[in-house]
Amino acid sequence: MTELSFRKSSYSGASENCMEVAQIPTSFQKNSYSGHAQDCVEIGSLPGGAAIRDSKRPDAGHLPFPKSEWASFLTTTLK
Repeated sequence: MTELSFRKSSYSGASENCMEVAQIPTSFQKNSYSGHAQDCVEIGSLPGGAAIRDSKRPDAGHLPFPKSEWASFLTTTLK
C-alpha cells in the first residue's frame, strides 16, 4: 500500500495549527459495467481504498471510499 505524503497548505500562513494536503496519485479507468457507453462511472485506486468519479466531469473531483467500505460495496448484491 502506498503512503500519502502530506505537506502544509500554502493557505495556512505561519500558524502551527494548519491544514495539510496530499496529492492523491491515481489514474481512473472506465467501469467494466459501462459497456460501450461514452458516459460512465470511472474507478481509481487510492492508497487504502478506491474512488469513483463521473467520466463527464472528471475535474469535479472524486468520491473516495476506505478499503473496508469498498470491499463491502463490491460484495453486496441488490435484491
